[in-house]
Amino acid sequence: MLLKNNNYFCLGRGLVRIAGPDRAEFLQGLISNDITLLTRENALYACLLTPQGKFLHDFFITTDGDAFVIDCEPGDRRDDLIARLSTYKLRRKVEISPVDDLHILIGLDAPPADIQTYTDPRHHDMGWRAIVPAGTAAGGNSTFDDWDYRRISLGIPDGSRDAEIGVSTLEELNIPRLNGISFTKGCYVGQELTARMQNRGLGKRHLKTVKLSDIPDGAELRSSCRDIGLALIREA
Repeated sequence: MLLKNNNYFCLGRGLVRIAGPDRAEFLQGLISNDITLLTRENALYACLLTPQGKFLHDFFITTDGDAFVIDCEPGDRRDDLIARLSTYKLRRKVEISPVDDLHILIGLDAPPADIQTYTDPRHHDMGWRAIVPAGTAAGGNSTFDDWDYRRISLGIPDGSRDAEIGVSTLEELNIPRLNGISFTKGCYVGQELTARMQNRGLGKRHLKTVKLSDIPDGAELRSSCRDIGLALIREA
């Protein structure tokens, strides 16, 4: 089935369902953002960190009835996220399961009226996203390159394409400026380093948009599209 607005494309992502009566409390103690925001917002952007405050995963969270749905990186990365979340489950009444009968649509123009969408919470210029049954809207005129170029131009990381797993901090990935952290909700895994870097201004390196023809000396190039890329640059 095609949508009335065809300026979209299907983005290969992984999906995870978090169900059970303890689901909100469970995620609240793990993720960098405040899960209670979903009582008034359609989607949440957040990260899972090591106990030392280093990046492991970033993802979007939406609600689906009595469950949360996590939109994350696909394949082995989704499997790793499920495994890491499961280690924290202990005796909590939580069910963590992969979802394989849904997929993600992305659009950069006005959203269609015939499906439920949500605005990308990282930046208003990143368009809309939707979780739809597999096979919905198989076509579309937008491309991954269109989306990727805009993402890079805005300085927004794309998971493990731009982050070093277990090494990168949220500050250097620009996550505080992308609505991915709550500094008021209280403790979560990795919270101490994240708060300290914010409060003391300790971040000396950040991802920045660069022209591929003019990459600064010492910069570490990460993802790229067409003539631009994201590079980790040390600031004076």
